[in-house]
Amino acid sequence: MSTIFEPWKLGRIELANRVVMAPMTRNRADVAGVLPDSAATYYAQRAGAGLIITEGTQPSAAAQGYPGTPGLHTDDQEKAWARVADAVHATGGRIFCQLMHTGRISHESLIPADARVVAPSAVRARLDVARADGVMVPAPEPVPLDEAGIRQVIEDFAAAAARAARAGLDGVELHAANGYLLHQFLSPGTNLRTDRWGGSPEGRARFVVEVTAAVAERIGADRVGVRISPGGQFNDMADKGNEDTYMALADALAPLRPAYLHTLRRRSSPLHTELRRRWPTTYLLNTGYLGGSELADVAPLVGEEADLVSVGRLFISNPDLVRRWRENLPRAAWDESTFFTPGDAGYVDYPAHSAVADPEQGSDA
Repeated sequence: MSTIFEPWKLGRIELANRVVMAPMTRNRADVAGVLPDSAATYYAQRAGAGLIITEGTQPSAAAQGYPGTPGLHTDDQEKAWARVADAVHATGGRIFCQLMHTGRISHESLIPADARVVAPSAVRARLDVARADGVMVPAPEPVPLDEAGIRQVIEDFAAAAARAARAGLDGVELHAANGYLLHQFLSPGTNLRTDRWGGSPEGRARFVVEVTAAVAERIGADRVGVRISPGGQFNDMADKGNEDTYMALADALAPLRPAYLHTLRRRSSPLHTELRRRWPTTYLLNTGYLGGSELADVAPLVGEEADLVSVGRLFISNPDLVRRWRENLPRAAWDESTFFTPGDAGYVDYPAHSAVADPEQGSDA
């Protein structure tokens, strides 16, 4: 168990331990994609994690897929993220911002009037998506990105990464998982292209590689992580049997030496062990919310299967989770009804464990 509490060098920064707070959507931003002041409190409360990876953040107005998600493409958004970075650093923490383009998992009401819901190919997701007013409606058929559109998205990611660095964030994570745009390029179920952006494992991997290269050129590869979910089915993905694409992706990314590769373990077994063998820098695993995330579940992975392990919902209700694990303190239960609601309830009102709390209670929430 002790290895998980040991420090780790990640790119140019030192992490106090091997526990990473996984990216989790919280939907607290305003209609302009600006985080509230309480976001700085929320993230600072959880700075005991070795690394925080933020909620998915759109690199452009056209990339948004949910109401209430933050952006990093305007000055006001950047200023809000700077407040978050300052607050986390003031308490000794480290923080990467996850950049997420939702692609086909969007609705026209969430993006500018002159934009379109896009994807690598015109494959509609068989699910409902949220409109700007929160009403769920069938997903639209996306417009395939042309060459100019692809180049614009790549530049949007690079520009958002530059803003993240200017805001003082320690780095960015590129969200190439969970059925969003980068994942849509990786999967043969959503990428039907026969040009250089599809048609083979190397072609399907190309978009993620070029986004990573552009971001790395802008802020340094050692400040860039990539998240993947091989075999993932979330958001109507059909990614089983696509191992060759992920091996091609790892091989193409390796010369860039990004800070880390972040893999969802539950559906990628045993591929995740081969990816770690091929990966030259830090390898990070996430068990997924159905895969177990208590200390006894994740601690054995550190050293054996990964260098770092990421945990999600326990950090919502236990802002001091690492301390609770280290000192064998009770964990508080989360309230799922406030995961995605506006305001501070269920956001910054979970307390740290009190030294005088009754250990028989089993929870101090």
